[in-house]
Amino acid sequence: MNVEVNNESGVEIDAHGLMRLSRFVMSSLRLHPECELSIKLVDEDTMARYHVEFLDLPGPTDVMSWPMDELRPGGDSTDDADLPLGHLGDIALCPTVAAAQGAKAGHGTWAELELLTVHGILHLLGYDHAEPAEKAEMWDIQGRLLEAWRAPGNRLGQE
Repeated sequence: MNVEVNNESGVEIDAHGLMRLSRFVMSSLRLHPECELSIKLVDEDTMARYHVEFLDLPGPTDVMSWPMDELRPGGDSTDDADLPLGHLGDIALCPTVAAAQGAKAGHGTWAELELLTVHGILHLLGYDHAEPAEKAEMWDIQGRLLEAWRAPGNRLGQE
């Protein structure tokens, strides 16, 4: 899976870790091995501009997602040819907003960035949280993915 991370935020972030997490999530959700994803880390001014431009909402936010090929999670097929292929889309993350949220939640910046990355990928796959049932489903999948990523036996989550 091709994951590109561009850090334009001015904050030092483990880009390699975000790539590994993204590949883990995309693989877990059964996307084609050649699927593509772009992640851009931005400062608060840039995120505030995106927030107004695309959602007509004021101020910076934590994560925004722009789907490209409207991919959905793959089924149970073991044949890669049957899995969804294309450009999943683009995610923008704001590390300074993530730092504030992570501190407030008591789990720190990196755990918040992990959560936001998974959250953004799920949005790219069509998941939403506008309605209670949608939110319950999205939070359940998000929680299970993060738990699997952070599991002690998971080599990818431990590198």
